[in-house]
Amino acid sequence: MNNGYVHIYTGNGKGKTTAALGLSLRAVCAGKKVYFGQFIKGMEYSELKSQNILPNFEIHQFGRNCFIFNKPTKEDIRLAKDGLETCGRILSEGEYDVVVLDELNIAIFYNLFTAEEAIAVIKNRAPHVEVIVTGRYAEEKLIEFADLVTEMNEIKHYYRQGVQARKGIEN
Repeated sequence: MNNGYVHIYTGNGKGKTTAALGLSLRAVCAGKKVYFGQFIKGMEYSELKSQNILPNFEIHQFGRNCFIFNKPTKEDIRLAKDGLETCGRILSEGEYDVVVLDELNIAIFYNLFTAEEAIAVIKNRAPHVEVIVTGRYAEEKLIEFADLVTEMNEIKHYYRQGVQARKGIEN
């Protein structure tokens, strides 16, 4: 990988984080080093255990143990900005081959930082670093900036029938 590209996985369908985790697994199995930064998230997800199992895989959360449903708190904003700063340093240092910015689009949607701030951080990456951005509501500026954009569309989902998140599948 001489030239890293920017991917966006967006849309209202399930599978954005899952796709980023799948790409991360593929990269680790190919001998690459992966950093997975989760914005907004602070809850216990099964993938948090992956860094104890997979070599060259590191994951950190930049959120509280609840999701933002209304107006973000000062703590939500601080955690997101700290996360963007951390990810910016990691991207520029170039130690990792793949950097995932999970739910970055949602952080922008909730005005925790701007699309321009996120783009500046991504632009400042080491040239070989592949960047994966996930989350609903990707801003047009970020879509234009990206090299690859995939939109996940929900056609049918068992959540509509009352099925809650299941450990190892959605959580």
